[in-house]
Amino acid sequence: MPGFAQRVTLGRSGLQVGPLGLAGGYGVGAGAALKAFDRGVNYFYHGSRRAAGMARAVRELVAGGHRDELVVVLQSYTRWPWFLERSIVRGLAGLGIDHADVLLLGWFNSPPSEALMERACRLQEAGAVRCLAISSHHRAAFAGFARDARLAVLHVRYNAAHVGAERDVFPALPSEGRPGVVVYTATRWGGLLDPAKMPPGEAPLRGRDAYRFVLSNPDVNVCIAGPKNDAQLDEALAALDEGPLSKEEEARIRRIGRHVHERAWLR
Repeated sequence: MPGFAQRVTLGRSGLQVGPLGLAGGYGVGAGAALKAFDRGVNYFYHGSRRAAGMARAVRELVAGGHRDELVVVLQSYTRWPWFLERSIVRGLAGLGIDHADVLLLGWFNSPPSEALMERACRLQEAGAVRCLAISSHHRAAFAGFARDARLAVLHVRYNAAHVGAERDVFPALPSEGRPGVVVYTATRWGGLLDPAKMPPGEAPLRGRDAYRFVLSNPDVNVCIAGPKNDAQLDEALAALDEGPLSKEEEARIRRIGRHVHERAWLR
C-alpha cells in the first residue's frame, strides 16, 4: 500500500508541508524533532508550551541551512493586541528566527476582535509572520472563519471519536480559495489507544491507526502529532509509510470511535 504524499499545499496559505506535523510541547526532545524532520515532517507547532527541545531543533535546522524547508507555527491564546505582539516577538527570539510562517490565534469560538486582527495583520505586514491561522472548539464558527480572507489556515479538532467536522466543518469550506486544514487530537488524548475503552473483544488502536484515519480524509492537509516520547513519535511516523486506510480498516476504526464517544460520559 502506498504511503502518504511527502508534500501537500496547505490551502490558500500556499505553504508546502508534510502531511504529519509535530507539536513539541509534550515531551519529545531535539533529537526526536530532527528525526521527524528527516522523515519529511516540517510543520513545527511551537504552541503555548514552547519547549526547549523544539527550540533547539529549530535553531539547529536553521543553522544547517534548512530554514526555507521549515514551517514554524507560533500560537497565542491572548485576547489583548499588545500581548499578541509581545508573545510573537518573544517566540521568534527564543527560536532564533526573524519570522514565523504561521501565527495561530488559539481557541476562538467566535470571531477575534478587530483590534486583535489588526495587530495580527500588522505583524504580517511587517514580515514577522507569513500567514494567519485560527483554532476553535465550536465547529459552527469555521464557516465564518473560512470566509475571512485574512485567515489562511484552520486548526480543527477531528478524530475517530469526534467526527463532527465531517458534517459541520469540511462541507462548509469553499472549493475555491480553500483555507488549509490542520487537525489535532488524532488519538483523542490517548483514549482511542486505551484497551479499557475498547468494545468487548476488540484490540485497541495503535497510534499509527489514529493518524492514518485522519490523514485518509481528503479534506485534511496536516495532522499534528503530539508525542510524549520517541516511541510515540515512531508510531506516528509509521503512519506515513502505511498510507491511507483500507475500507475494512476504516470501518473498524469508526466502530471503535463511536464506542469511545458514546461511552465517554461513563469514564
